Amino acid sequence: MAEPIVELRGVGKSFHEGDRERVVFRDASLSIEPGAWVFLFGRSGSGKSTLLNLVSGIDLPDRGEVRVDGSDLSRLSERERTLFRRNHIGFVFQFYNLIPTLTVEENVLLPLELSGTLTPAGRRRAAELLDAVGLADRGRAFPDRLSGGEQQRVAVARALVHAPKLVLADEPTGNLDAQTGRQVLDLFQRLLRPAGTTLVLVTHSGEVASLADRVLSIKDGVLVDAAGVPGAGA
Repeated sequence: MAEPIVELRGVGKSFHEGDRERVVFRDASLSIEPGAWVFLFGRSGSGKSTLLNLVSGIDLPDRGEVRVDGSDLSRLSERERTLFRRNHIGFVFQFYNLIPTLTVEENVLLPLELSGTLTPAGRRRAAELLDAVGLADRGRAFPDRLSGGEQQRVAVARALVHAPKLVLADEPTGNLDAQTGRQVLDLFQRLLRPAGTTLVLVTHSGEVASLADRVLSIKDGVLVDAAGVPGAGA
């Protein structure tokens, strides 16, 4: 049996809001096998994005362990966690997070530049990904010249350019109309599934959740299987 690519062990996480403490996770545990698609379903403010921040090492747990690809993120320094994200994880956000002063091609190449791995082979991969997302002819355009759906397709290409084992997606279709959102999900199916890339995706859409291998929700500070989610299957 393959080692989990993501593992949470007894994770607790709270935030202080004024003089109150908001508990997001009390004793959260999770194991995700390589290549699995695990979607976190639930209402806004339930802690879905916090989970992504913990898995990426942006936030650290108050207690417990978060292990990604064999590394205990709590044992890494902030700089080491930043380098770990750059090398191992791809991100897709609801609002694209493209750099407006960079061209489409430069945005896609950015993860390689930041990790110091921008090579001719990397440039070829970027070009191949832009072709795969249907934007081979828009490499010199700036993000403000693209539609929302086109910007999200650029974001997908950027997330995959360094061939990460794990992609984290936070409401990737939440800012798109239904048809454009389906096109983005089709890209995930076409580009991530064949490569065996693990996907952890946050959503509040039952239709989106139906694509998952496993659907989770947060209940009383723990992660539970959401078998009753509309559209999420059994």
